[in-house]
Amino acid sequence: MKSIDLHAHTTKSDGTLTPAELVLLAKESGLAAVAVTDHDTVGGLAEAREEGEKLGVEVVPGIEVSTGWQHTEIHLLGYLFDPAAPELTPAIEWVINDRRERNEKMAALMRADGIPVTAEEMYRRYPESTVGRPHFAVKLMECGLASSVKDAFARYLAPGQKYYVRRNHIPFDRAVEILRDSGGKTVLAHPFQYRFDDGRLRELLDYCRNVGVAGMECLYSGYTPEQEKYLEALAGDYGFLVTGGSDFHGGHKPEIKLGTGTGGLRVPYELLEELKK
Repeated sequence: MKSIDLHAHTTKSDGTLTPAELVLLAKESGLAAVAVTDHDTVGGLAEAREEGEKLGVEVVPGIEVSTGWQHTEIHLLGYLFDPAAPELTPAIEWVINDRRERNEKMAALMRADGIPVTAEEMYRRYPESTVGRPHFAVKLMECGLASSVKDAFARYLAPGQKYYVRRNHIPFDRAVEILRDSGGKTVLAHPFQYRFDDGRLRELLDYCRNVGVAGMECLYSGYTPEQEKYLEALAGDYGFLVTGGSDFHGGHKPEIKLGTGTGGLRVPYELLEELKK
């Protein structure tokens, strides 16, 4: 079975491998295809595709967009769109500007506690990245305030914690519309991350179907076979395509490996073929 990974991040957002390095790792991992799905940016796609052509790895254009639905942050994966589509650029610019405002507020909260950090420092350190909470997490680790990125999020950067600042989000239906108008397909990312019960999840899925979402990420790092079967059954109920990916970030989430997630993930190439139809 040819395996793929449809959810991976690079240094263009909050991963630790460059787009070219990610594609090389996909090759070394025996993957037939990998999707670059950086947060709110398509800046790594050209480099990844160039490396993919050299190495014989299919690179799927992707993006992960943070959206808002009923006061909840919901992540939407976009695939197979035109990165140069005129509809996409202003939306990405709006998100980047909103992130900048949030970064400045987080840095100010940290400075008030004596942590020497500014948003400008983060932009200098990560000049080609979409700077966000994972980068501030590294700063907290360097200051001896956290043992890992995960620890920094849990103690300081997650909702309800001291340095968390809520972002503004593109409405979910607007993000679906923009990606569809750019020639792409949209997929609801990691459904269990939102910690909804069955009724609430079905309410979200009803909404997804009504606004034109094409699929759901049913195969994901850490999901048990029973959870995957549950989500696949839901996808069938709603007429969604099934997709899957590791949510690979490199060194920021070292427990997650490209292609295999936390060990048991297997995403067959046939799911990409269905997505392309």
